Amino acid sequence: MFKINKLTDYATVILIEMAATNSVRSAQSISISTGIPLPTIVKLMKVLVKAGFAAAQRGALGGYRLTRSEDRISIADIIEALEGPIALTACVSASEKQCSFESLCPAVGKWNGINHVVTDALRKVPLSDMIQKSAEVHNNLDMQAKS
Repeated sequence: MFKINKLTDYATVILIEMAATNSVRSAQSISISTGIPLPTIVKLMKVLVKAGFAAAQRGALGGYRLTRSEDRISIADIIEALEGPIALTACVSASEKQCSFESLCPAVGKWNGINHVVTDALRKVPLSDMIQKSAEVHNNLDMQAKS
């Protein structure tokens, strides 16, 4: 099963939260609003800063801020920053050695096309779409709570 790891999921939640508030946020503030443990926030913010999605701001009013707008960060960008290149199978991964069954494999070369389609689809989903979906879910939950 194709599945992103938990840290990638958390990183997406962090970026959604940061983009939704569009202000400098402390790691503790992000932890409180997302429910993600503070040590995990700190660990992921280092990765997000290194990937160029966020910047650290020092000082009494310091914290983290986005360096790219939410419509310029794709889901593929986030996955690649946390997990490396998107590769559905080992035979499409540039980091893998040549498969010993390649000469006998009826699927050789086919996975490349599938991997390309999946990667392109993930590149077409900007973080801003995730923010809109998140807002819709919160609005629906609020309406259900009031009923």
